[in-house]
Amino acid sequence: MHIVFFGDQHLDSLGGAQVSMRLQREFLERAGHTVTVVAPKMHPSTGSGAHSGTHDPANVDLPSMPITTDREYSMSWPGRSIDRFLDRAMTRRPPVDLVHVQADFWGGFIGHRFARRHGLPVVHTMHNRVDVGIRAVTPLAGPALVVLNLWRRRALPGSGAGSDGWAFLRGLAAGASAVTAPSTHFARRLEQHEVFSHVDVVWNGIDDDVRAATLAEASSERMPGPPRFVWLGRMSPEKRLLPFLKAWVGSGVEAELEIIGGGAQRAAAEKIVAGTLNVRFSGKLTYAETLARIAAADALVQTSIGFETQGMTPFEAATLGTPSVISDPDIAAELGGGLWAVPAADGSEPQRIAALAQTLRQAASDISSGTAPVPLESTAEAFRQSSRTAAMIEVYKRVLAESR
Repeated sequence: MHIVFFGDQHLDSLGGAQVSMRLQREFLERAGHTVTVVAPKMHPSTGSGAHSGTHDPANVDLPSMPITTDREYSMSWPGRSIDRFLDRAMTRRPPVDLVHVQADFWGGFIGHRFARRHGLPVVHTMHNRVDVGIRAVTPLAGPALVVLNLWRRRALPGSGAGSDGWAFLRGLAAGASAVTAPSTHFARRLEQHEVFSHVDVVWNGIDDDVRAATLAEASSERMPGPPRFVWLGRMSPEKRLLPFLKAWVGSGVEAELEIIGGGAQRAAAEKIVAGTLNVRFSGKLTYAETLARIAAADALVQTSIGFETQGMTPFEAATLGTPSVISDPDIAAELGGGLWAVPAADGSEPQRIAALAQTLRQAASDISSGTAPVPLESTAEAFRQSSRTAAMIEVYKRVLAESR
């Protein structure tokens, strides 16, 4: 098969969806399939997340504009100009069998427009709780969602009415033959809100080979000393890095903390922990480097609540034998074990920070006493990318059979 992926962001940029798409492409290609990735072109930056400037011939880099101050993320405007550019670029690629949209905004619009023009079936993977994400970054979430839905209807005529986050996702799913989600809890929410009648659950995975190499190295690198925690992700409000650092300082734990990733909140984050010992910011690391740091840590910390559609990092940690401190009850339930769950607070941020601080103290104590929880072996097996790719190929085959 020749599958065309559509993403909101270039695969070289920071983000869980991008990591997942890179792995999916690699393992699909190992299985003998061809994958083209269509996404906005990245722009040069002087920051630690600078794009190398290299071009992968399996990518179609769309004309774009940077949308963040660090130029890590870009946007391509869906419309006839991009349609023409994309169609010309695709003449240099093999005939397409199926479109796999893994985007929730402009990339989704562009992908569905491409599929409509060429009469191709679409599998759409939902990566984003749009309603929660919009509320996290703007106090004007209602008007923003109204505008977003107007844009959706203009870009995808006939995609349905509605003005909230679920209406937006329903409109995207309207053009799909199958919808997948990376977790059971998100799939069930999509079904409950009538985004799609049946949503296939296909977890994002971890590279089988890198996992094996990382585990081999980690077993020889673990050293005695104070507990080591790691937090990683995009430094933006929905990830709750700043509340986490306030909890870390307030907990008073004698432990080491490494923060991996980048984003607009880095300066604010550094200010919160200024003068605090044993806290370091490592910036953006490669996939293999990141997994090595997770494997070498005693605990990973996941702090977003209600936003993650899977939350890849606790699953990566579990697969590497590292337990997690988890704030989101849905992720804790999906993971099943090998974690410290932060107790639900009364909804106020100060209460959530206090609960997280107490959980960090408990985790540090358990690590020091040798009583830390152990991740489930079944999670490690189910999270391998080879098994995830096999599951997605079955979805592709079903969709192609139904479209004939």
